[in-house]
Amino acid sequence: MFLTRKEEEVLKGDYGPANALAMKLLVALGEVFEAERLIKIKSAQVSGISYKNIGDIGLGFIEDLSRMGAKAKAHTTINPAGMDLKRWRELGIGEAFARKQLQIISAFDKMGIETSCTCTPYLTGNKPRRGEHVAWAESSAVVFVNSVLGAKTNREGGPLALASAITGLTPLYGYHLETERKPTHLIKVEMPLSGGLEYSALGYTVGKTSGKCVPFFVGLKKPTLEELKALGAGLAASGSVALAHIDKVTPEGRKISEKEKAHLDKFPIEESDIQETIQRLSTEDKFDLVCLGCPHCSLEELKKAAKLLSGKKVKKRLWLFTSEYVRKLATKLGYVKKIEKTGALVLNDTCMVVSPIEELGVNGVVVNSCKAAHYIPSTCGLPVKLKSFEESIREALI
Repeated sequence: MFLTRKEEEVLKGDYGPANALAMKLLVALGEVFEAERLIKIKSAQVSGISYKNIGDIGLGFIEDLSRMGAKAKAHTTINPAGMDLKRWRELGIGEAFARKQLQIISAFDKMGIETSCTCTPYLTGNKPRRGEHVAWAESSAVVFVNSVLGAKTNREGGPLALASAITGLTPLYGYHLETERKPTHLIKVEMPLSGGLEYSALGYTVGKTSGKCVPFFVGLKKPTLEELKALGAGLAASGSVALAHIDKVTPEGRKISEKEKAHLDKFPIEESDIQETIQRLSTEDKFDLVCLGCPHCSLEELKKAAKLLSGKKVKKRLWLFTSEYVRKLATKLGYVKKIEKTGALVLNDTCMVVSPIEELGVNGVVVNSCKAAHYIPSTCGLPVKLKSFEESIREALI
């Protein structure tokens, strides 16, 4: 892989040990994938933030980089942490866990990285333009930034995204190349879809069936931002999908010709496929916690929750997860007050997948996301029940 003179100097350590280590990681990755060179990025998004997921080894790696003097050279945001950074005591998070989690956040802060912890950075200001190169790690955000925004990123690992943040560079391979962004499968949706759960199940079904692919969807009619967010999360959770096109909707999807479509492998998706996915991910059991916000709730979803909960009181724990940025907007508009007046909580910085909810006296969780339903049984050891956004809130009221 070709390196400029400055990049060679960084690799040799002329710009400090942190930059040298980051460059070493990127060069190794580039050589594995036969990248021609490194390219500059506009932003990075780093996963592996929760202490629950990375433990002392991950904490040590991040703190070592910070002590070496690592500084972000590109606008960088980070994924959800293992707890709400301000309300962790209210949730019952232990002191030892909280201390380690706050050490992780402090190390990122010292590196000049934005410490608003969210899986939807495109809703909080880290919103790349079409064609820009970025290095993002959060799987659902990768699908959104590639597909909906038309920026270019591979599905990075957390340490590699951090290396890109420190150097401002990433190897030129994969979805950074136009030739790799072409669709490979045509997904014909045979029925009308509505709501985040159905789009989430569509994505999960396609990801599980097709594995690593670039799907091209036909038959979807003007999905909302929330539905696109759910579709991407489903695609990424069950497969290795990092990019999808939607006919007449996404930037690159609008440019795919009839001739190109004719040569694609075709997969019809029927209503029975969607329902089978939902049923397979659901468990009939006792549930005492309802969690919404995987990926993090948008402002529109918090508005909807406030309306559905108006004048009511929750009977089960209801937690809605969002970013600090969106929570502040929702607070100004009165949505948070209306929601929390019912006994529900609007939390930021974290989500049900990466927090230790299994240690908080929870028996089972109602969710509206196939991504959450996919991960909670393995990361938390808890059963889940899949319901729509509206149905999930009703579950909290009975």
